Amino acid sequence: MLLRPRQKLFVERSLAALDTHRNTLGVAPTAAGKTIMLSAVAGEVVGGTQAKACVLAHRDELTDQNKTKFARVNPNITTSVVDASSKSWDGQVTFAMAPTLSRAANLDTLPALDLLIIDEAHHAVADTYRRIIDRTLDRNPSAKIFGVTATPNRGDGKGLREVFNNVADQIRIAELIASGHLVQPRTFVIDVGVQEALKKVRRVASDFDMKEVDAIMNKAPVTEAMIANWMEKAGNRQTVVFCSTVDHARNVANAFNAEGIPAGIIHGEMSDDIRKATLAAYDEGEIQVLTNVAVLTEGWDHPPTSCVVLLRPSSYKSTMIQMVGRGLRTVNPEEYPGVVKTDCIILDFGISSLLHGSLEQDIDLDGRELSEAPTKTCPSCEAEVPTAVMECPLCGHVWQGGRHRRGPYPLTDFVMTEIDLLARSSFAWVDIQGDGTVMMASGLTAWAGVFADDGRCYAVGGAKDKRATLLGVGDSIVCLAAADDWLNSNETDETAHKTKSWLRQPATEKQLAYLPPERRFDFNLTRYQASAMLSLKFNWSAIRARITEVKRAAPQAPELVCHG
Repeated sequence: MLLRPRQKLFVERSLAALDTHRNTLGVAPTAAGKTIMLSAVAGEVVGGTQAKACVLAHRDELTDQNKTKFARVNPNITTSVVDASSKSWDGQVTFAMAPTLSRAANLDTLPALDLLIIDEAHHAVADTYRRIIDRTLDRNPSAKIFGVTATPNRGDGKGLREVFNNVADQIRIAELIASGHLVQPRTFVIDVGVQEALKKVRRVASDFDMKEVDAIMNKAPVTEAMIANWMEKAGNRQTVVFCSTVDHARNVANAFNAEGIPAGIIHGEMSDDIRKATLAAYDEGEIQVLTNVAVLTEGWDHPPTSCVVLLRPSSYKSTMIQMVGRGLRTVNPEEYPGVVKTDCIILDFGISSLLHGSLEQDIDLDGRELSEAPTKTCPSCEAEVPTAVMECPLCGHVWQGGRHRRGPYPLTDFVMTEIDLLARSSFAWVDIQGDGTVMMASGLTAWAGVFADDGRCYAVGGAKDKRATLLGVGDSIVCLAAADDWLNSNETDETAHKTKSWLRQPATEKQLAYLPPERRFDFNLTRYQASAMLSLKFNWSAIRARITEVKRAAPQAPELVCHG
């Protein structure tokens, strides 16, 4: 498996920081591939040695996920598991459940580790994790501690400095939007007459006092205004709504249902069976709107979700980032056929965006919120509004994109272009027709293509012993990212060969003989360009079949014709 160039840089910086400080924290949001990156760090530290490592997670599903992805990155390194059903340290790298390992009897079996990796490292200062960290350093004072998290600033304001004294690298959300690995958020702050009251709500240790918030937000006129705005801006989208209390979430779900919009509720007091059934109904599209209370902020993803409604404020930016992040993932069309997602609408009926501005988080290991919310000036009424806002709450001016320079990393600042992604790619991409409508790239075992047609793009990839697979549908940047990741997943550094000199050698006579007649006498073609054209020719039937399957679900799209 091949890492993205940005992932390689993250790994390099993390290894350098570990060598210098013996501990470090890496910050990587949703879709950055943090499991792949922590696996690469572990492989670099223990590979080819007798060293031992442990990867900590706080849930069973994360332990299993980490172990599976580690094996893809490091197929020659042995692994084992310590959880409720297994207590094995036989592997060179062991994947452990933190709640299980922190028990005294299990800690007694902890061997001398050379590297301890903490996934979701914002948990590292919890007592269970500190017991494991302290025992690790007791057994080996030279052990390295590496943490990875998307949200380094905890909701309780407690810093991470007691475990990590430096930050190796931070991949920002805007980077992932610009590279096509997250969709663009379109944020609307909507005042339904409650903002001034919300600003007066007292803060408790973990957040705003949600009982006070409930008294303000859990009212029929507020809910009715929210649904009216939702119908106008996002009425056809799968939506997750964050509410203040269980009663609030229940009333909002009932109001949607009364309007004929199927809605369900998730909260911490319901049984596992009902919760799983409700989430399954949402996943199948039987439920369009899902209301919840602080349950779906972490560890849950449903990529087709393309609208997030904030019916409660959050005093900590990390909480807001977690809520909004539920809607930013791109969609795998093989998993969700017929679903096309190009952006996510954020409807903020509280004051979170006004408080925090963009989704980017400045890191402070002592736990302090660092900066004022960045703002921009409305060109119509000159009001100062948060950089993430797409509609002025005073005059209604709508930003159509472009650059707004005030404040660090505003999400509306990024003009997404294919040029940057193609330059960063480990693979040479060929513009088959010279107009950007058909792009092809390949390694030694896999190929991928991106095909533009009538304002929509399709990404398709194939490999030895793998059928042609639909990888992405929608914006060109999202499709290029999906296609590039397909190649990364099926190739290695040795087979990417972007910089190999033979790429620029003239096409062979055999290659030219297989090309269409109009290309057969183009002696300026390179060997790699010809190879890309042949990959298109030999796989065109399968490519067209995958795209036609999508078009049947979207019959307004015209028939795609290849001229390559």
